[in-house]
Amino acid sequence: MQIHLSDILSKEGKVVEQQVDFEKEELSFSGDTYRILEKTPVNLRITNQGNQELLLEASMNLKLAIPCGRCLKDVETCFCLDFSREADMKISDEERQEQLDENNYIAGYELDVDALIADEIVLQWPMKVLCKEDCKGLCAVCGKNLNTGECGCDRTVLDPRMAAFLDIFEQFKEV
Repeated sequence: MQIHLSDILSKEGKVVEQQVDFEKEELSFSGDTYRILEKTPVNLRITNQGNQELLLEASMNLKLAIPCGRCLKDVETCFCLDFSREADMKISDEERQEQLDENNYIAGYELDVDALIADEIVLQWPMKVLCKEDCKGLCAVCGKNLNTGECGCDRTVLDPRMAAFLDIFEQFKEV
């Protein structure tokens, strides 16, 4: 959703509040795409603070399907967004992007609400998502989900520093 900002910039102290829809159905991050399961409208408040500076305040709730870091089962992950950002409209788009050190959600006098929300989701992205605290993950040999039961594969991983001892035991192994 694009919001034109020139109207707000025309009068110092002007405040605009509105509810807008987050139009994306999926989100891309780190080369992967994640489905949006639920979302609420974005409550947006834009305040002209004077001197061509805007205060952008937004809040919304969002639920994404993110794969478990061990077994790859989709986990419903909630994001409760409530944030504010300042935007200096006196500087150029390039300077603003460099100053913010992120994707630019303001181009000229247009605010891209979807880009603003996507940036905030990336900032709140969890380090690791697990379906449950004691998730066993996938078998490294056959790929079976070990949460559903054992697969019977030999998954013994020996310390490579002990390989010489293993060779000696193999030589003297009785048949």
